Parts: sequence; C-alpha cells; structure tokens
Amino acid sequence: MIKQLLRATLAVPLIAGTLAACSSLDVKSDVNTAMVGRVHCASYAWAGSFHGNSPLRGTIASPLNENRLRAAIAAQLGVPVQPAPGYADCLIGYGIGAQNVVEGAWPYAYGWGYPYGWGPGPYVYTQGVIGVDVYDARSRQPLWRATVDQNLVGVSGPEAEKRIYEAVAALFAKYPYRG
Repeated sequence: MIKQLLRATLAVPLIAGTLAACSSLDVKSDVNTAMVGRVHCASYAWAGSFHGNSPLRGTIASPLNENRLRAAIAAQLGVPVQPAPGYADCLIGYGIGAQNVVEGAWPYAYGWGYPYGWGPGPYVYTQGVIGVDVYDARSRQPLWRATVDQNLVGVSGPEAEKRIYEAVAALFAKYPYRG
C-alpha cells in the first residue's frame, strides 16, 4: 500500500511536468548556423529596452511586463550565463507586441455574403507576439531569433507573469547555445 501511494505521489508531478512541457504555443526559431560553434555566451547584456510612443507602451509593452520579460529570459539563460553589462559575450534583445489578424475576408471585397456567399464572415483575432534575439557582442552579428504567439492584451499581474514565463520557456526550448 505504501509503495502504491509513493508511486502515485511521484507520478503526479511527473505527469504534470510532462503536460506542461507539451506547450501549445507556436514557436518560430532561426539560428545563424555559421556562428553556432564559434560563439559561447558565458555572459550577457541587454541590447536595449522598450521605448517610443507605441499605443502598446502603456498596456502590454509596459515597464512591468518588460521587467517580467527580462526576469524570465535571465532565468532561462541560467546560472552559467551571467549578466555583464559592458563586457558581455552576447547581447539579448526582446519585444512584446500585438496585432489584429483578419482571416477569411476576401470574398466580401466582391460583395458576397452569408447566406448567399461563401461563409458567415471574416474571423478577426488579436495575435500577440513575444520575441527574443541573441547577438554576438563583438561582431554584432545575430546568433539566434525566436518568436512565440502569446497574447497579453487585457492581461496583467500574475496572469501576465505566468504567460510571459511560459512563452520564454517555450522559446528557450529551441535555444542552441546551451553549455
């Protein structure tokens, strides 16, 4: 009985971890293959910060979300890669954005409509994006870029932090510069 209880206790976190790893986030990643073996990112500095007069500046691209994004990236880089402003091996860039996407609208430009046309109407949704770029600090050459569809519109506090950490974890699952 104790062995079965112990197995069940150990199996639940394992299953939960496996399910969490099976993220439904859509990650796109690209790597500079010519530089992969030549650059070792033992230290990093930030390539910049959020700025400008974007309408997203006060919402999803807020200073709070910027801090959350930086913390998530630093956590994914791990202990071996230390921050070193000014003398870093690699520079880390990042961004958060959103756009409205319209799908299935082309027949309506020609006057067709439901029920006599090709469908009930266009599908409009907000696509959120979180991106991370890694550059060689010496040559300023891009090493790696990854983006993930993660919508932060209308989200704040712990939910925003959770989504940002999930997105960055999904991005760094494709990071080629480990160890």
